[in-house]
Parts: sequence; C-alpha cells; structure tokens
Amino acid sequence: MSVSLPSNPDSPKSDASLTQWLDYMQQIHVSAIDMGLSRVLPVAEHLGIVQSAKEDTYVFTVAGTNGKGSTTAVISALCQAAGYKTALYQSPHLSHFNERVCINGQMVSDQTLIAAFHKVESARLQCGLTLSFFEMTTLAALLIFAEADCEVWVLEVGLGGRLDVVNIIDADLAVITNIGIDHVDWLGDNVEAIGSEKAGILRDNISLIYGATEMPNSVQQLINQHNARCYQVGKDFSYSVVDENTWQYSNAAVTFQLPRPALSLTNTANALSAVLASPLAVDTNAIEQALTTVKLAGRFDYRELKNRYWLFDVAHNEQGVEFLLAQLLPFWQHHLLNQAKQHSQSSDNKQPATIKMLFSMLGDKDISMVVQRLTQANLPISDWFIGEIDYPRAASIKQLKTVLASHVDVSNTHAFADLQQATAAVIAKAQPQDLIVVCGSFHTIGETLVALDMA
Repeated sequence: MSVSLPSNPDSPKSDASLTQWLDYMQQIHVSAIDMGLSRVLPVAEHLGIVQSAKEDTYVFTVAGTNGKGSTTAVISALCQAAGYKTALYQSPHLSHFNERVCINGQMVSDQTLIAAFHKVESARLQCGLTLSFFEMTTLAALLIFAEADCEVWVLEVGLGGRLDVVNIIDADLAVITNIGIDHVDWLGDNVEAIGSEKAGILRDNISLIYGATEMPNSVQQLINQHNARCYQVGKDFSYSVVDENTWQYSNAAVTFQLPRPALSLTNTANALSAVLASPLAVDTNAIEQALTTVKLAGRFDYRELKNRYWLFDVAHNEQGVEFLLAQLLPFWQHHLLNQAKQHSQSSDNKQPATIKMLFSMLGDKDISMVVQRLTQANLPISDWFIGEIDYPRAASIKQLKTVLASHVDVSNTHAFADLQQATAAVIAKAQPQDLIVVCGSFHTIGETLVALDMA
C-alpha cells in the first residue's frame, strides 16, 4: 500500500538517511517512555497492521525480566529451520538499529526501514497523534512484517507487557521468561505488580510458557481469567546437561537428546517448549539444525579480538548478573585450563591470568547491587575500566566512581570520558592471557563493539 507523506516541514525529506530518521523520531514526543496503547492503536489500525497480524500468521509474544532476547532468537531459529518465513522483532540493538528487525535471520535494509518510517509518519500525522521513538519504530517493524507476508512473528516485549506497543498484536502463544524487580518506575516495586503487567500479554484460551519455578499470584489469576493453558518449567517440562556437547529436554510427550546451543539452556528450553506447544510442524532435524546455528550478540558472547579474550554480556539487574555469574565461574576455570595448556608449550614467563572489567550502566539501574554481586563472586577481578555511555539516561562517571569506591580499591578503578577511551585503555592494560568482561548495559556492549571496530 503506497502512502504519501503529508506536508510537514519537520518530517525528514524523501532522501533522508536512516540516521536522520532515527534522530527525528527521538525528538517528536514529550518523553522517551510513554506507556499505554491509546495513541498507538489508531495509527496501527490506520496502517492495517492489527488486521494483517490476524491473517495467516502465528504470533509468539515474549515478555519477562531477563532472557527475552535469547528466547526470541531460539524461537525464530526453530521456526526458520522448519521452513516458515519468520519475522523477529527485538530491542534494544547493540551496534546497528537494523538488528531489531529481521526476516529469516537477516536484518532488513536501511531502505526498507526508511520506507516504513515514511508510512508510519504519514499515518501518525493523519491521526493527529504524537508517538515515542519506541512506538514509531515498533510500528514500522510490524508494518514491514505484514508487507513481507511473514508466516510467523516472534515479538519481544520492550517494557512490561500490558501497556507495551507490542501488545497491540494478539499473541497466539505467550512466553514469560521470569519475573524480577526492574523498571520499578513504570511496572511497580514488587513481583505481584510486575507479574500482572507482564501477564498482560495473555489472550483468551492461548498457551503460556512460564520459564521460572516461582509464579506470582497475579500471573496465576490472569491465567485463570483468560482460561490459558500454562506449561511451567519444573512441572510440565524440564531440561538437564548431559555433557559438554549435549543436553536433554523432556515434557509429557517427548524426550530429546540435543546439541548444546551457544545460548542459555534455560532460555532455549523455554523457546523449545513454546514451539512444541504451537501447531507449527517442527521436526527433530529442524530443532538440531537451529540449536547448532543460533546465536545472539551480547549474551554470554565470547570472542577473540585485538589479541585479547573478551566476554560480552548485557547483564544489568540482579537476575541478569546472577545468570552471568552462574556461567562465568565455570567458564573461567575452562579459560585457565586453556591458558595452562598454551603456556606449557611456551617458554614465556607470563603473569597469572586475571579478569579485567569494562563496565558502565544506566543511571536509573541499581548499580551498587550489580557491582556488589560481581565483586563478591569468587573471581580474580584485578581492574575496573569505566566510561560514560552516550545516552541520556547514562550514569555519570562521578556516579560510577562513587559506587565502585564502596566495593573496589580506588587504585584498581580507571575512569574515562567514554567507552571508546575505556576500550583502548583495557586493551593496553590487559595481558594476552587475561579475560576482559564487558557488562552493565546493552549500550555498554554496543559502544564497546563499535570502539573495537574503530580501534
């Protein structure tokens, strides 16, 4: 459907770049986060998005405090491997905005996004409404999926569930990965309130995959209210490690021995449960193919770059840090064994390997709790390198230094104006046998990866 852009001197011109569009959309609404569907629904209906999602599509909607990105990535990989034309929407991105909008595992082009932004902007103006950056960009993603006739839509909720723009689309199957305390200014400061918001993605008579062993009463009440079928980890499905290369998944109908993916088994099991609970035809060959290829940048993401060992993880709250540490502790022992083997064949007298932390967070997160968890872990963290994130909600260097001073010897803290400088400094300070752990925010990972490309 071709939509002409109404005359508006502030809208980007026809030859505007993706960057110009993104900058524009960040400025047209009074606040970056504005919960609610009353403004977004008329625009979505004007574009025909809601109706398109109900026609010949199957929609997975994934909410939760942590693990949404990995879960959606695995669901998408499973459906794609089974031959379905699969749309994947995730947020935020790490390095390139296009990462948020993928079809069959490929990011859409700048031109595709720009065309969708034009149409969303036209509909917004015709409806006489303002939309936030997230609302505008999410509508554009959904429009792209509709116009591409994708058979399966895998949608990651941005914040909460009930009032998130993703929730304008009715889920055919819902996933709640877990529920923790996060985004308290918008969702509430207790798991009952947060659970009620996240379970707002439920619809009548659909299935819910619940990926935690503890369930708030508010979630159970909404399950009952919607007559939803709930499949909960530990009750209706389970998983276990077999060996370094294999894991086992079981539910009431099947037991699989499967290759271990590069992503969390917890999130993988939730994703597999979701696909198995759907009417989609996904056989064992497709499952094995998907699990051997699926990956997601920034989720326990190990790389060798610039002659250094790096581990990137977006952990930025209590659950995320605990999950990072559960994987990092055994990984560190594996790293030491590898270093010992390499050094046994070398005459170099090298210092013992240590961990260097490259760290930054947003100012509205519980920075002290995250630092405390990391410093109390049984890990040889020798130095902390901090730089300010280039984002309005970023914690200042002063804020970061103040928190670290309560947990870390100040002589081991190295502060820089930005993450580009901090990245260069940690490369210079780290020895080749060290492990550099980058964590604290999606923005921390993204800006570090950009800095590494530039370094």
